[in-house]
Amino acid sequence: MRHLRLKNFLARFLTRLDRYIMVKFIGTYIYSIALIISISIVFDFNENLAKFSNTHAPWRAIIFDYYANFVPYFSNLFSPLFVFIAVIFFTSKLAGNSEIIAMMASGTSFRRLMRPYMLSAAIIAAANFYMGAYVIPHGNVTRYKFETQYKNKDKVTSASNVQLQVAPGIIAYMQQYDNNSKRGYGFSLDQFEDKKLVSHMTANVVQYDTISDSRYHWKVISYKIRTLKGLREQITTGAELDTMIMMEPMDLVYNKGQQETLTSPELLRYISKQQERGSQNVVQYEVEYHKRIATSFASFILTIIGASLSARKRKGGMGMALGIGLALSFSYILLQTISSTFAINAGMPAILAAWIPNMIYAVIAYFCYRQAPN
Repeated sequence: MRHLRLKNFLARFLTRLDRYIMVKFIGTYIYSIALIISISIVFDFNENLAKFSNTHAPWRAIIFDYYANFVPYFSNLFSPLFVFIAVIFFTSKLAGNSEIIAMMASGTSFRRLMRPYMLSAAIIAAANFYMGAYVIPHGNVTRYKFETQYKNKDKVTSASNVQLQVAPGIIAYMQQYDNNSKRGYGFSLDQFEDKKLVSHMTANVVQYDTISDSRYHWKVISYKIRTLKGLREQITTGAELDTMIMMEPMDLVYNKGQQETLTSPELLRYISKQQERGSQNVVQYEVEYHKRIATSFASFILTIIGASLSARKRKGGMGMALGIGLALSFSYILLQTISSTFAINAGMPAILAAWIPNMIYAVIAYFCYRQAPN
């Protein structure tokens, strides 16, 4: 009964015109993704074939670890471009066949005509956000491991003289850290109360427990603890000690693109944790978090621009509309990249950097919509 009611509701809400445009829109969007990503795979494989051969990468890893995660990542990354191309392409074709003229001659306003476009954009935006925030980061972990092993072997695996605040009043220091073995050397942990040192731990080696069920589990080897109580000092030594220190290997070594391996909830937790420590090196994580939301909203803006540009029937066909559309979509991606770079290197607020392209192109979308046929 509920299924029947839902079906009747959708039948009343989505007319034949809505379903027709939505099928055209989403179908063209998927087709454009499949076409462009297929070409990208061919070029990428041709470029990296020598590296795959030299490193003896197995075919199973190339297909399932690399390209199976390559496709969704770049599809989602360039989704605004695919949305724009899809809207320009099929709307120009509708206009060229005089279908839009027939729709508007029957009394359908351009505003009403935009409803199936916006519904389709909402479906694409929701799918893009879910994929980018929860699914693709897990695939990026596998893809980056493959690239490190078989493609690019310049991943940062060590750090020297690392110092960070792991909790309020608690400072950790490592003279040397190796991320491959998850082991640090020349370790010290200082605890302060009212700006006075109350505890000082030193250890020759500190080892992160990768098989522990709990996070932040470290084992200190050959340690000495000095506990200061006024003028008294208590010294404790030992061979090994299991302890909880509020830091993880990812806090000690940063690799390019590391923020893309975290889901949105993980990004929020990491940003909050680093800000509590007083760390300023979280801009790229903040940009990534806000960019995932802003890019999803870009589907609506670029859909309005694309439909407004290509809905008018032109004697020359879709050439001019497609050219303008591609120029606008590429300029959007360029502006997004520039604003992110300014946020990371010039101190621009991350949320502003992520939303500047949308704000500028929202104005362009409004102007195009006002100039569209009525």
